[in-house]
Amino acid sequence: MFAVIATCGKQYKVEKGDVIYLEKMDKAEGDTLTFDTVLAVSGKDGLVCGDPTVKNAKVEGKVLKTGRAKKIVVLRYKPKKNEKRKQGHRQPYTKVEITNVSLGK
Repeated sequence: MFAVIATCGKQYKVEKGDVIYLEKMDKAEGDTLTFDTVLAVSGKDGLVCGDPTVKNAKVEGKVLKTGRAKKIVVLRYKPKKNEKRKQGHRQPYTKVEITNVSLGK
């Protein structure tokens, strides 16, 4: 059974036991999350698509970790103008394990 959820401005296809990296959320490690914006659910009855969301469907997850990704280097350069700028960035994330996907009735 899998589900398609929308959170943090993106859509994710998840199953029970999956580990996903989301944009940083204000949750501590060990907290539980409930995603109510479920766009589609696949189960025994086939694929159920929402309009825009599936009613009574929930996806639950557990926060494993919050952290920052590896540093990337952004380099801006304009040739023949003696203009260059170097900048680094580390994107914060929340690591979530999906614990339950339920369709509800």
